[in-house]
Amino acid sequence: MGDGRLLLSEFLLVLRRRRNQVLLGLLALVTVLIGVAVDVSGPARDGEGPAFLRSITDNGLFLSFTALVVSLPVFLPLVVSVVSGESIAGEASTGTLRYLLVVPVDRTRLLVVKLLSVVLFGLLAAVLVAVVGAVVGAVLFPIGELRLLSGTTVSYGQGLLRLAGVALYVAAVLATVAALGVFVSTLTEVPIAAMAATALAVVLVEVLDAVPQLSALHPWLFTHDWLAFGDLLRDPVSVAGLGHGLLVQACWDAVLVTLAWARMTTRDVTS
Repeated sequence: MGDGRLLLSEFLLVLRRRRNQVLLGLLALVTVLIGVAVDVSGPARDGEGPAFLRSITDNGLFLSFTALVVSLPVFLPLVVSVVSGESIAGEASTGTLRYLLVVPVDRTRLLVVKLLSVVLFGLLAAVLVAVVGAVVGAVLFPIGELRLLSGTTVSYGQGLLRLAGVALYVAAVLATVAALGVFVSTLTEVPIAAMAATALAVVLVEVLDAVPQLSALHPWLFTHDWLAFGDLLRDPVSVAGLGHGLLVQACWDAVLVTLAWARMTTRDVTS
């Protein structure tokens, strides 16, 4: 089977799992609830909630940005933690990993396919939140020209292009969570343990990022620039924060994938 077909098969397998479908449904539900809550309660006052929240009633497209801001610290990483934590440990717990390696399937190839399938799932989750937000926002609120955070006004089409860039950036940062989860998944044969450990590791990094005494460390934590996508809503777009964020994610990805590869290629599969 070619690499492309193997990746497609693995990704479809991930999508067919009922638990993953429920997680995607919950992400969509959170976005809908935000829109309904704003529609019922009216615009937020200055100082209340994210900056995007006060703009939703002016342009429904801001519901997508707000939903991503709300979902990124907790919900999206949790979803990716569940899927990535199960990637290798799930196969080991059911005994299918042993049969896959006996076939034999190259361990590096298997690891890459597992990782890419989780990365694609993270991309799907980010796009889902963005699309549901855009649709619900268009139904509940006015749409049209978009006033950016810098005060410049752009067309609705330009706003959609910027939303696509935001979704891609969010997917890129979720790829680090995916790499972390796959690495943890190679360390155990208990999927629940891998899922919980990955989610807790993300929370721990977020806590470290909030401790002022560790400010020198903050720029190199993979959660630090998660919300840098706000720079895409300025004119001109500031690329410094985005570039630094992507660079940090790439460094973490390289380390985590290397650790996962080292563990995967040397582990003794007995299940």
